[in-house]
Amino acid sequence: MKNKNQTSLKVALYGMDQRSYKMMSLYLKGPCKGLATVVNETEAEIDLLDADHIKARELLDQLQSKTPTRPIIILSLEEIRLEGTIYVKKPVKMNDIIAALKLAKESLGARSKKNKVTPIKVVSEALDPAPVKKTIEEVAERKQAATKHIDNEEKNKVSKHRTARDLTESNFSAYIGNIEGVDFSDSEQVLKASYNPKSYFLGYVQSALKACKANNRVLKLNSSWKPLIIFPNTHEVWLDAEDKQLRAFAGLAIKNNGAKSMSLSPIDQDVSSLNNKMEGFYDIDHFLWKLAVWTSKGRYPDNLDINKPVYLVQWPNFTRLVVTPHAMRIAALLIEEPRTAMNIAKVLSIKPQYVFVFISAANVLGLVGQARRQVDELIAAPEVKPSKTKGLLSRILSRLRG
Repeated sequence: MKNKNQTSLKVALYGMDQRSYKMMSLYLKGPCKGLATVVNETEAEIDLLDADHIKARELLDQLQSKTPTRPIIILSLEEIRLEGTIYVKKPVKMNDIIAALKLAKESLGARSKKNKVTPIKVVSEALDPAPVKKTIEEVAERKQAATKHIDNEEKNKVSKHRTARDLTESNFSAYIGNIEGVDFSDSEQVLKASYNPKSYFLGYVQSALKACKANNRVLKLNSSWKPLIIFPNTHEVWLDAEDKQLRAFAGLAIKNNGAKSMSLSPIDQDVSSLNNKMEGFYDIDHFLWKLAVWTSKGRYPDNLDINKPVYLVQWPNFTRLVVTPHAMRIAALLIEEPRTAMNIAKVLSIKPQYVFVFISAANVLGLVGQARRQVDELIAAPEVKPSKTKGLLSRILSRLRG
């Protein structure tokens, strides 16, 4: 129950559609126990901004210019640290938003006492103790590979300077073949044109990369084919194989017997001998993109819903990637707004397989995401706590067992 002595904070909401606006208003009034009330911007004491909105940067600049003395609470799926703001991770949890509102209230009190603007320099440890700094621009460009310094030795590595390889429709079709038994005009049959990355070499490589990053050490992925050595610190892999060999192996589904031969082992011995085979080095992103193309074979990854729109997080670095047919046209369409794969194929008048391949490759680098309604990721669902009281059936069973 709300404390009668507690004054409700006046909050203005920004960057939210009508549904999300209403949801947040009810959330502050209900689960947050009326700690804050949504008002118009002229009456507000605190500004609350959804930083995942497409115009978040513009909105933030306006707020800081028009009302520089107001505390600003920023909601985002990814961490943002900006001077004078309080960050809350989405989906919003009750304890986190309450903590943020209390910080904002303390800031208001401090400012009224000192009668001057006091930047908010602290963020509640309950929200996130990590001292990571990100701007809205960096979040908008999330997952973009950092630029690396290339020394004289690295200049010899072919992967560092490979340019994009353009594939025309004719030579690309020869690589991927046709998806038999699928009528793309039938939505039910389109579902058959999917694949599970975990059933292929691609899935094992992704798992190995996670292990390398977690352990921060060089590891070797052993298989029935050729060993793959992963260097997490230089963001590279080494594989002694030509493209046509990789393409052939990537497209083979790994059955139970093949999976047993997959193993990950540390590399303790000297790997300097690999410097004599510089052509075996690949940038990890370049390698994953290419591997996803060959694995897809014109199919859609089943970890994405083919019937729901996807969006492009950022423009792929095509200068170092295998450029599949119509890749740039597809990227240009997706960067504007989320679309379904079949809609893209229809708008561009191209085969769905070209769209599926692009989405597969972009997905493996984290460059595409499944579009959802804004409200779906705004508020976190409350945790369900088991009831302490036994139901009638449970009590009867307990008596029978006794």
